[in-house]
Amino acid sequence: MLAKLPTYTGIISIHNARFNNSNIPKPHYIIVPENKEQVRAAMICCKSSGFETRIRSGGHDYEGLPYISYKPFCLVDRSSLRKIDIDMQEKTAWIETGATLGELYYNIANKSNTLDFPAGTCPSVGVGGHISGDGQGPLMRKHGLAADNVLDAIIINVNGTILNRRGMGEDLFLAIRGGGAASFGVVLSWKLRLVEVPPVVTLFTVARTACPKMANTSKGNPRGAFRTRRHLQRLMTRKFPEVNLTTKDCQEMSWINQQSG
Repeated sequence: MLAKLPTYTGIISIHNARFNNSNIPKPHYIIVPENKEQVRAAMICCKSSGFETRIRSGGHDYEGLPYISYKPFCLVDRSSLRKIDIDMQEKTAWIETGATLGELYYNIANKSNTLDFPAGTCPSVGVGGHISGDGQGPLMRKHGLAADNVLDAIIINVNGTILNRRGMGEDLFLAIRGGGAASFGVVLSWKLRLVEVPPVVTLFTVARTACPKMANTSKGNPRGAFRTRRHLQRLMTRKFPEVNLTTKDCQEMSWINQQSG
């Protein structure tokens, strides 16, 4: 990766300041492939040269695993692999692993206001690491984790072989959906099952004082989203009358808008 490229500053940045110091080993090379052939060449080159390989998508890992090693290593950054293809007939999406959750949600919303993918809410998180580490989100109680909704994947193993679900087998397919895919190769893309969401949901945020007679009162700010305004008010009045939810507290919007709210 050459410093003259316009994306150089972003490529060498580290999200977690805990690892952004001179005592942390840095990669010998940063490779930013633009297609699967370049990823394959990078994997073969790193192996033949004796370098360990670190794979980065969004770079949000708490332990810095995508960009830290105490042995000589190269960093393969997937930020240029961002293609997203939505199939409305099958209600599926193929997404390259350099794309972010925000880009995924945006592309889905451009095609439909009643489809979504059950994953996290931080828009800058890369789908490569998020899905391979389970992928928790607000829809997981109904639709499961992000990893549960992966139908297929394209991966390059350490030998440079490109495999889909059938080629890699069910054991490896299970491992890359929750076990940290970078332990087994480089995931190039995921095939995702999209789920149905209501066309309109109601967002509410209320501030209420608890125990007002105490010297040090605490304030709670519950926040939630549920179907239409009328439906939500009936439910809250029946289940949580102490919240005293009013029409002014409620705002109807599309699912994608409440995701970003």
